[in-house]
Amino acid sequence: MVKFEHYLQHTRADALVLLGDVFEAWVGDDVLAQDFEARLTRALHQFSRGRPLLLMRGNRDFLLGSRFFDATGAVELPDPCLLSSPHGRALLTHGDAWCVADHAYQQFRAQVRSPAWQAAFLAKPLAERLAVAQALRSASQAHQQDPNHSHADVDLSLAAAWLQVSPSAVMVHGHTHRPGTEVFGQGSCRHVLSDWDLDHASTPRAQVLRWVAEGWLRLSPDDC
Repeated sequence: MVKFEHYLQHTRADALVLLGDVFEAWVGDDVLAQDFEARLTRALHQFSRGRPLLLMRGNRDFLLGSRFFDATGAVELPDPCLLSSPHGRALLTHGDAWCVADHAYQQFRAQVRSPAWQAAFLAKPLAERLAVAQALRSASQAHQQDPNHSHADVDLSLAAAWLQVSPSAVMVHGHTHRPGTEVFGQGSCRHVLSDWDLDHASTPRAQVLRWVAEGWLRLSPDDC
């Protein structure tokens, strides 16, 4: 949290694009009253007062609502979307919808993204929603401790199909915990974002992907 606040205060970027999972869990906009969420919301709002802040929902914070976007001043991005800049165009997505080989997750995703499920969930008391989110997070962490576990990757044929109908040969996504750059298909390229874990990982990690006139740079937050 402190590192991200420092980045927001000191980055030289002209704009900031966040492709989801800014929060470990978002169970409804009434969590804006919670200490951590309120603090991060204030930091995002402070940034957006001077520069554009663009934000896409992720698989952990897909319930971000209008109160959050009003409070932060962030512009909501659809998933996927095409970003145009002075340096060119890039296809952006969080990435989870394209991990089609993970059938169990896709079934879960379809359930929780349905309006009926969301209405029923948001009608529950905040304490109950927080407890559900914690239980899901604990189950996810236990699953990740399995030595045979590996994070699912996006389907590259699906990504290539999207790029074919897009006026861009570059895509950027997160979600998979596999940061890096890869050329695939007919000259198409993808940049995979790093997650940030500076508190619990055995090797702390955090990267920022910077788009400049010369291309794409993968930097430490302290160098931005």
